Amino acid sequence: MTSATSDAGAALRRRPGRPRDEEIDGQIVAATLEVIDAGEEVTVSRVVARSGVSRAALYRRWPSLTMLIAAALDVGRDVPPEYPADADLHEILLTGLGLGADAVAPSAPGYSEERFRQRIRLVMSDRALQKAYWESHVSRRRVPMENALLAGIARGELRDDLDVGACFDAIAGTAYYQLVVRGDRISDPVVVARLRAAIEVIWRGMVSSS
Repeated sequence: MTSATSDAGAALRRRPGRPRDEEIDGQIVAATLEVIDAGEEVTVSRVVARSGVSRAALYRRWPSLTMLIAAALDVGRDVPPEYPADADLHEILLTGLGLGADAVAPSAPGYSEERFRQRIRLVMSDRALQKAYWESHVSRRRVPMENALLAGIARGELRDDLDVGACFDAIAGTAYYQLVVRGDRISDPVVVARLRAAIEVIWRGMVSSS
């Protein structure tokens, strides 16, 4: 089994209601990812040719090509663990650099900036894929940080009228803007400084006046 297939199988094992044969699932997802990384349009024919899996097997496991692409786009990604109850929220946000634009950072091996840009290209050209990827994968990765912010509210550290979802969007949006709009790299020192300055502004709006 290739590394890509192994990673794909691991990603699938984490999702509920997994199909019975995870190795075949991994082959299908890894083949889909190869098509994406090659910059080709993802079609059933291309996935079947690269995976060696029959059309019937593919359709049994993935009745929707959209959901298959969403799963492939998430290979190499993990749901972060919950933060400790006494976590320093200010430090977490600053060191996370806008939450790494969905973890596109040097600390995210296996999920390169090139893969991130392919993902952006695909989801922005297909709203159904964008929504499917959000609902099945991206939204889950927000939960630990949103829970940490809720804990900060409960401790009185953050404002009690805080909308934690809006805060997450604002923080992550600072990083996405650097990558998607400005075309910068998250790791560049000038970008790091810009992100820290933006996060400090957001943080001051989040902190409780008491």
